[in-house]
Amino acid sequence: MTAPSKVCFVIPTYNEAQNITPMLRRLTGLYGGARFAFLIADDDSPDGTGKLAREFAESDPRVHVLRGARRGLGDAYVRGISHALGALGAEVVVQMDADFSHDPADAGKLIARLDEGAADVAIGSRYTEGGAIDASWSGLRRLLSSGGNQLARRVAGLAPVRDCTAGFKALAAPALRAARVGEIRVQGYAFQVVLLHRLLRAGARVVEEPIYFREREHGSTKLGMRDLFEFFCNVWWLRLSSRRTFIKFALTGLSGAVVNLGSFEALLALGMHKLIASPLAIELSIIWNFLLNNYWTFADRVMPGRKRVRGLKFNLVSLLTLALSYATFVMLSAALPETRPVWLQGCAILPAMAFNYFLNSSWTFREAARGAQKRT
Repeated sequence: MTAPSKVCFVIPTYNEAQNITPMLRRLTGLYGGARFAFLIADDDSPDGTGKLAREFAESDPRVHVLRGARRGLGDAYVRGISHALGALGAEVVVQMDADFSHDPADAGKLIARLDEGAADVAIGSRYTEGGAIDASWSGLRRLLSSGGNQLARRVAGLAPVRDCTAGFKALAAPALRAARVGEIRVQGYAFQVVLLHRLLRAGARVVEEPIYFREREHGSTKLGMRDLFEFFCNVWWLRLSSRRTFIKFALTGLSGAVVNLGSFEALLALGMHKLIASPLAIELSIIWNFLLNNYWTFADRVMPGRKRVRGLKFNLVSLLTLALSYATFVMLSAALPETRPVWLQGCAILPAMAFNYFLNSSWTFREAARGAQKRT
């Protein structure tokens, strides 16, 4: 029987002195045993939150406190999650708030979903069926929450998830590593959307568990205009970044055309016959395109199989591309014998580029199904 995964709760805090001790008392009471650890990522709270957490840690060695300068929620989470995965050896990370808006008892449901092996990420969701928000929320706050969530779903491409801005999650360590959490530079609440986007792109399987999101009783929210502005900018940046693959492929194709035509002219200048120079120039451009596509255009895709298999696939596509481009060149040469060969070579590239893109994108560099691990 597989041993239970080691779970680390990562809780960012800033001025939560009224909540931190009751929260730690509740968590350590609910989740006993060495399997669980509790990490408070405190942003040097001036109200003594960190000091209270360290005092609690003296009575329970499973509690840890990580200090840092105040740079926002996202920075605290990156710092805390990195420490949990590294120094504490966490196999599952639970992220949650310290103000009791997330019921500590609900974390057990999220952890259980990962223990079942059916998911890499379990979200405590306010917007899935059965989820709810505290009735005391004002209309403006509801609008900001639901509007931000819809913006993330529709603009950032996170539509499959109902609650994209949730701060209550259980996350498997392999999924976090695949998402390269340590590279996230978002400082505020937009961290939740950026993290989710990275997890989905890395192939994480996501499930949602309904929760009741309570209003805090003590302290005040840290959400400000700067956070809202950063959130808006990052959502749109994620939208634009999703188009980068197409732009990269187009640039790769353009550079490949330069390699093709440049090498073709060079081979002609060396005295090679045009019908021999053409396939050689095509092959050189194919090799160039493969290297750029594999290590740049599609480098962030989680792809099934190994690179050597992709190389074999690309070679097969290359042979078909070579045949199509060469056949086009021969036909054009026969139909237009007086036209400069380099112009005919350029025309022969066009159908080959389209064929090469669609077949390689959908087959050679095909995105793996969610949950697949990236292999090299």
